[in-house]
Amino acid sequence: MNDKSKLSLLEQSRISFEDLRMKQSVRTTFKLPEEVIALLGIIAAQLGIKQKSLLDQLTEDSRLLFKLAKEVNTTTSGKEKRQAKTFVISRSSLNSINEVAKKQKVPRDILVEISIKRLLPIIEGELEKHIKRKQILEEMKEFVEQGETLRDQARQALGENDDIYEMIDGQIQLAKKNLTTVKGIIKKGMPMEDW
Repeated sequence: MNDKSKLSLLEQSRISFEDLRMKQSVRTTFKLPEEVIALLGIIAAQLGIKQKSLLDQLTEDSRLLFKLAKEVNTTTSGKEKRQAKTFVISRSSLNSINEVAKKQKVPRDILVEISIKRLLPIIEGELEKHIKRKQILEEMKEFVEQGETLRDQARQALGENDDIYEMIDGQIQLAKKNLTTVKGIIKKGMPMEDW
C-alpha cells in the first residue's frame, strides 16, 4: 500500500466529534398506546437486549421512517389511550424521528408507534414458538419420568455400582438439568401470553 492510499484510508477511518455526539444517549418522552410500550418491552426481553438498543434499531434509519410516515393515516391512528413513556435513545435516532416527523407532518408519537408495530410479526412468531415449547416441556417431563423408572429398574437389577446404571443416572441428571433450563426459557416468554 502506498503512502497516498494509507493517508486516504486513515482519513476515511477518522471519527469526528459530531459522529460521537450522535451516538450519545438522550432522554425523550413519547405518548404511546400501552400495548405498544408492552410490545417493545416483551420483544427486548425475548431477544435479551435493552429497549434502547431495540428502539434505536427501529428508528435510526431515516429513509425507512420516511417510507413508514407515507403510510400513516393520521385520522385513524392515535385514537387509543396513550401513556407518556420516557425512553433513552441515541441522539441520531431522535434526530431521524424529529426530521421525518417535521418533513412528513406526522406526529412523532405516531411515527415511533408504527416503528414499534413492525415488531408484531416477531411477537406472533415467538408466541407460536412459546406455545410449542410448553408442549415440548410436558413431553420432556414424561421423558424424565420414564427415565427415572428405567433407572430404578437398573438399580434393582444391576445395583448402583454398575456401569449401565451409572450411564442411565447420568442421562437422567442431564435431562433434569435441561428441563430446568427449558422452564427458564418458558418463564421468560410468559409475558407474551398476556400481550
